[in-house]
Amino acid sequence: MYFRNQIKWFSLVVVSVLALRPRVLSHPRHEYRRTVVRMVDTQEITMPALSSTMTSGRVVSWLKSVGDKVEAGDPIIVVESDKADMEVESYEEGFLAQVLIGEGEDADVGATIGILAARAEDIASIQAGNDTSSAQSQASSTPTETIESAETSPGLGTPVTMPALSSTMKSGRIVSWLKSVGDKVDAGDPVMVVESDKADMEVESYEDGFLASILVEEGAEAEVGAPVGMLAETEDQIAAVAASGAPSAQVEGTPSVALPVKPDSQKPPSQSSGQRVAASGYARRLATDKGIDLSTISGSGPGGRVVARDVEGGGGKPATWTPTPGATTATPSARKLAKSKGLDLDKIQGTGNFGRVTLTDVEAALGLVKKKVTTTATAPSNSIQLPSGAVPMTGMQKAIAKNMEATLAVPVFRVSKTIVTDAFDGLYQKLKPEGVTVSALLAKAVALALEKTPLINAKYDPTQQAIVYNENINVAMAVALDGGLITPTLKNANTLTILDLSAAWKELVSKAKNKELTPDEYTTGTFTISNLGMFDVAQFDAILPVGQGSILAIGSSKKTIVPLDNAVMGMGIVKQMTVTITCDHRIISGADAAKFLNDLKLVIENPTPLAK
Repeated sequence: MYFRNQIKWFSLVVVSVLALRPRVLSHPRHEYRRTVVRMVDTQEITMPALSSTMTSGRVVSWLKSVGDKVEAGDPIIVVESDKADMEVESYEEGFLAQVLIGEGEDADVGATIGILAARAEDIASIQAGNDTSSAQSQASSTPTETIESAETSPGLGTPVTMPALSSTMKSGRIVSWLKSVGDKVDAGDPVMVVESDKADMEVESYEDGFLASILVEEGAEAEVGAPVGMLAETEDQIAAVAASGAPSAQVEGTPSVALPVKPDSQKPPSQSSGQRVAASGYARRLATDKGIDLSTISGSGPGGRVVARDVEGGGGKPATWTPTPGATTATPSARKLAKSKGLDLDKIQGTGNFGRVTLTDVEAALGLVKKKVTTTATAPSNSIQLPSGAVPMTGMQKAIAKNMEATLAVPVFRVSKTIVTDAFDGLYQKLKPEGVTVSALLAKAVALALEKTPLINAKYDPTQQAIVYNENINVAMAVALDGGLITPTLKNANTLTILDLSAAWKELVSKAKNKELTPDEYTTGTFTISNLGMFDVAQFDAILPVGQGSILAIGSSKKTIVPLDNAVMGMGIVKQMTVTITCDHRIISGADAAKFLNDLKLVIENPTPLAK
């Protein structure tokens, strides 16, 4: 889903003019309406480009109602394009304030179809300040902010363009191509893996054809909407399409969606027995639910494709849908391992997002256990080659840098406390055979302490100048990755059993390492833990994350000589660790932080409740 931030710099100019020249209020109503809306923190929901030939789309259904809470990653609408019916997810969180394009209505790619409000209380003011009919008329034309013009020179082939995988993505890096030049590509086949500022994601093809050329190699970057490869309609056209190169286009500004390209021809797909029926994803799902054989339905979409309205208005003989051979979706690492072991992916039940086969699924099918990688010492050389020069940052590294800078202006303070861990360590050793992890025990301990000090689980809202309390305790824990870090989140950590927490954490870590986490699994934390104890770190401070009020830094547990009443000569050895909490001083005081650390100390030193 594509959003554009509504709080633009020129809004301040408009407000200044209104303050200095009251007669502006006598201008047409739409000018005053724009001023009111832009003073509220909103996000536009725009019609996305679901294929390279899509210029407009139809809203099949809204999956959220006005007033509903929308989390990042939630499906919010079903859109019917010229190729497919697809659920479109939100990359932002907020409340659905207004629906500008109703179900069954069309809108151009990039046009505004709905409004998200940052706060529920802003919904009424947004609705009062917007005229739905005028907004719809604005939405029916392609906004010049998004796409000024795109005139593509005619030629063979259809370009594969860099998609926008998030609302903040401006460019993407191609991690790997999943198809080679000359390979057959069916609509729905994953063709490449793209690294954005949020995650690595497989990108599927919306076209049938043959991969004729690769314009952007693995490891290289391209702007959103730029051609990265070319598809030929037939195998005979591969050489001609490859020779023609990338299509030329005159585009003003950087588009926020893939620019539409007209193909030379559209041939109706064959629907004879045994061949693949061309149908949108949503139509296929409806047909499966209704027990309808797609081959008995006449498609009304472009090129004879079966779309949702054909299934809803037609019928056919009951049939069980089976996937097209070779269409099994799997992560790149899973494909690589399966290929090396000669394993048929079609025989594996995927547990990843949308049923994708993950690396863990393949390893389980092979009965493999990951082996620890060991390194052998090498003879020292006379000279050490150190890296030098500038190295471009990955999308994840850029996002981390941006988030770290965003909290520099927040006034914070830090409080440290030493906690004895002997009883905690003993409980871990007892529960370890059951699959319990140290991370899950720490998350549970923190969650139970947060129940007693909910202010530490809250955050500051500068727009309202208010303290926002979170009804759930979602503990995020930092996980180091090659080239960055991410914070998988254990939701409702205070209510889950330690066995459920441990299982959930192992699954999240596996997804994080395979870059398969959904936004909902790493953006919903209300409190963060950064644990460097496994690296023998005595004590450190953590930087406050965006959108949270506190973060806890945990050092290693070390044996320490301390005074003990019942010990010989009054001294004994215990294991202690130092924890340091960083808090937003705008809402949290030193006494609040001290109380939380005391509660945490009590839980860890008397850990019996953690075993539940």
